[in-house]
Formats: sequence, C-alpha cells, structure tokens
Amino acid sequence: MESKIDIRTLSVDEIADILKKWDEKPFRAKQIYEWLWKFSVRNFEDMTNLSLELRQRLNEYFEIRGLKTVTTQKSADTTIKCAFRLFDGKIIEGVLIPTPTRMTACVSSQVGCSLNCKFCATGYLKRERNLDAGEIYDQVIELNKVAIENYGIPLSNIVYMGMGEPMLNYHNVLKSVEHLTSEQGLGMASKRITVSTSGIAKMIMKLADDNVKFNLALSLHEADNIKRSAIMPINDSNPLEELQTALQYFYSKTKNQITLEYVVINNTNDSVEDALNVVKFASKIPKVKVNLIEYNPIDNAEFKASDIKKMERFASILKEHDVLAVIRRSRGKDIDAACGQLANKTK
Repeated sequence: MESKIDIRTLSVDEIADILKKWDEKPFRAKQIYEWLWKFSVRNFEDMTNLSLELRQRLNEYFEIRGLKTVTTQKSADTTIKCAFRLFDGKIIEGVLIPTPTRMTACVSSQVGCSLNCKFCATGYLKRERNLDAGEIYDQVIELNKVAIENYGIPLSNIVYMGMGEPMLNYHNVLKSVEHLTSEQGLGMASKRITVSTSGIAKMIMKLADDNVKFNLALSLHEADNIKRSAIMPINDSNPLEELQTALQYFYSKTKNQITLEYVVINNTNDSVEDALNVVKFASKIPKVKVNLIEYNPIDNAEFKASDIKKMERFASILKEHDVLAVIRRSRGKDIDAACGQLANKTK
C-alpha cells in the first residue's frame, strides 16, 4: 500500500468528497475537520462521534503528522523555549514569552532560513523546507499546553517571528492563520496575531490584496539601503523605497497595525544619523510603531548590543519627530531563545 496521506492537508470539501465515495453522510466531514482543527486530536480513535468502522477506514488510508516536543528550557526570566521534532526528524524551535499582560507564542514557519541576515543565528542555517499549516498550528497547540502547565494561563497572542521567513511560505502561513482563527479551528482573534517579514515587497502587497486581518511587522534594522544590504542581503532585491510603498499600500487596504522591528547593534545601526533615517522611513507610514530591540549575541557574528543610553537616545530622536518608539528588552537570552538566537542548539 502507498504511504498514507496526512489528512490535515485536505480541505473539508476534499474530505467530504472522499466520504461520499465511502457512502458516508456529508456532515461527517465537518465532524472530522473539527476534531482535527478545533480539538487538535492526533488519533482517529479519539474521534468518538464517528463509527468504529469509519475510524478504522480513516486510519487505514490517512495519518495525522503531529510534532513532538523533544526538549524544553526555562529561562531565568520565565521565557520557555521548546525544540520540536517534525515527522521527518527535522527540528524547529518555538518560544513562549510570558509578560504581566500577555502570554505570547513565537512560532517558526520554516526549517532554517534562506535570507542570511548577518545578525541572526537562524540566518546561518540552511533552509531545508517549509513547514506545512499543521506544523505551524501544532506549535501553537504545544506552546499553549506549556503556558497552562507552567503559568495556568492560556495563550493570548501569536507572533510569526521564529525560524524562517513567513512570506516565503505564504500559502501555509495563511492557511495556519485560518485554522487558528476560524470557528472550525481555535477561534482566536486575528488582531492577536502578528506576522513578521524581513521585507519582500510584492508579498506584503499580496497580503493587502488578500485582505488579511492580522497585524504586520517589518524587520527593518536599518533605514539606509547600503547599510541595510550589508546586514540583510534581501534588501538588494527589496530596497527601502519599495518596502515603504508596500507598507503604505498594506495599510491603505487593511488599516491593520504595522510595526517596524529594529534590533539596535552597537556602532552598526545606532547612530543619530541611523535614527533620523528611521524617522524618514517611518514618517510616511500611517500609525506605525517602532520596537527598538536589544541585540542578542550569536556564535557566528561579532556584533555587540548597544548600551541602554544609546537605545534611549535613539528612542528620544524618534519621539521628537512624532514616531512612536518602544524599547523592548530581550527575553530568554540565557537559553538562546531571544530575538535572532534560534539555531536548534538543543537538538
């Protein structure tokens, strides 16, 4: 017999078509779909409102490729990092970030990454493949369990800021968001979800045309084309002018929150001139917010974090020019779980 199909790659209509050939009632497809995406079952045997015969037949032809948590590390600041093994043995990482007001899951969208950002540990890994929608969804399920087990509080927010570039896995990222937000899935609010991109202009515009409901974050990190290309090669094909136009278009179509993420690196992107460049870039994007993020050292690069005084000076310059800026302190540095540090060290 040929290898089994992962049933979670099928739509509810495709499941219904198969059940029709089996002379099963059409409503069974919706029941199966809800078991998969609303109740997150990983065994056909657990679909207790289906007949034993149907469950056996499903098990004969299909499988449910769940991921497994292989390691869990807890930071001194309460951040928790999990390494997940996928069905083919590949490893990805996800992070739970608790704060007084939020319980956030940071999830990955690819195994590795192809963009080679110089300050990011994941950028030094080979991109092996995209994650499918179920693998992204499963990270949320597992991190929600971790949140409840450790803090007694379920997830409130999801950020696609882990390993990989979400816009290079566009279909699966949007499909995973659909499962997380639909009534047949987890029913989470779209405004509680933020998808981050290193900056692929045409895909940002596609998000706008697809009328997505979630928030968007751009990993900016430099607002001068020459300097940005030096640390983010993706800028060669997606220069700042194109990104600015794409973000303007995104906001005009969706009115969704846009955040500019800016990792502040000592003597690299933390000068007064750098701050004024950010002002110039941000001032043409409506209701934008800038997150100034403490740089986290990685093994493959010699960059260093700017001190807090430089970060505060940078923030002050933005605020003086009416650009909303917030300084974000790193979480999970001691377990390599902070921004830019995910590199599968725990496998």
